[in-house]
Amino acid sequence: MSTQDLSETDDANVRLPMTRQRKIIHVDMDAFYAAVEQRDNPDLRDKPVAVGGASQRGVVATASYEARKFGIHSAMPSVTAQRKCPELIFVKPRFDVYREVSRQIRGILAQYTDVIEPVSLDEAYLDVTENKRTIPVATRIAEEIRANIRVETGLTASAGVSYNKFLAKLASDHRKPDGLFVITPKMGPAFVETLPIDKFHGVGPATSTKMKRLEIATGADLKAQSLAFLQAHFGKIGAYYYWIARGIDNRPVCPDRIRKSLGTETTFFTDLTELSAMHNALQPILDKLWHCCAASGIRGRTVTQKVKFADFQIITRSRSVSLVVASRDELEWISLDLLRSVMPAPKGVRLLGVALSNLRLRPAAQAGQMILEL
Repeated sequence: MSTQDLSETDDANVRLPMTRQRKIIHVDMDAFYAAVEQRDNPDLRDKPVAVGGASQRGVVATASYEARKFGIHSAMPSVTAQRKCPELIFVKPRFDVYREVSRQIRGILAQYTDVIEPVSLDEAYLDVTENKRTIPVATRIAEEIRANIRVETGLTASAGVSYNKFLAKLASDHRKPDGLFVITPKMGPAFVETLPIDKFHGVGPATSTKMKRLEIATGADLKAQSLAFLQAHFGKIGAYYYWIARGIDNRPVCPDRIRKSLGTETTFFTDLTELSAMHNALQPILDKLWHCCAASGIRGRTVTQKVKFADFQIITRSRSVSLVVASRDELEWISLDLLRSVMPAPKGVRLLGVALSNLRLRPAAQAGQMILEL
């Protein structure tokens, strides 16, 4: 574990073009759903556990680290997971419990800063450049947060500390599970250069495949491309790839940003063909989206269901309600109904996404109150 603070190795040659060096922490719970189940049921501890449906058409939502040793991962069909690990134990998801634990974790984070951007129930970014406890060393804050999470929830969290969101996310992944890693300004550009392109946050399987066809396999390969080349091949997102290849990411940590739409999506390792499997795969997507709504106080009138098929054809279906989508159950009902409208699928489904638009702020959020219910 590196305990070197960001400010200790400041290098003017790799500083972001900002007036002050930021200190960003990314906190990511380890195998969150599975870890909660193992915590609450001692018989599951140290055993391969998959949260999800065990049926012939079920899908793994999350796998414990014991299960991951067998190559089991989220969105994997349950039959495939069972074949890889005959001793695998399936547990039905308890999203109400996961939300309550997430609320508990959010309370811990809020002891240090109000500049918290939730990503899902189990991860968040924090800007601790200025913090409530006036702790000058970001690494110490991350250590305290991880310790407090362990004491108060009985769970482990990994954390990454860096000078921007992109690198903080990479850092939290670097020492999982139960790890802490710091990427200083002096380390950042070189760290990115050695990274396989598959490990870049924001580069999904389809983009990774396209990059490899262009002979871009590492961060160094990406850095070697011109801005014009990347924009020509990847459009507007090309500029993002250009800068992160240099360790530069100016995106702020935004606890209350207002967007035109709010959505999330998942690409599956194996194409899905049955509605029941897609319904199971939608659960963590809906969970992540509704968590963002609850944390920010944002609600939306229009639900859009996105489906990408195995041949990369994309279709969307939308539906609007008179006021706003008021609950996660309503969001799930509308999403599933929209999904049914494209069934039976003409080919395998490689990606599902759900988005909310025509957004509105709840009155409490408009008044500046942090909405914490999950």
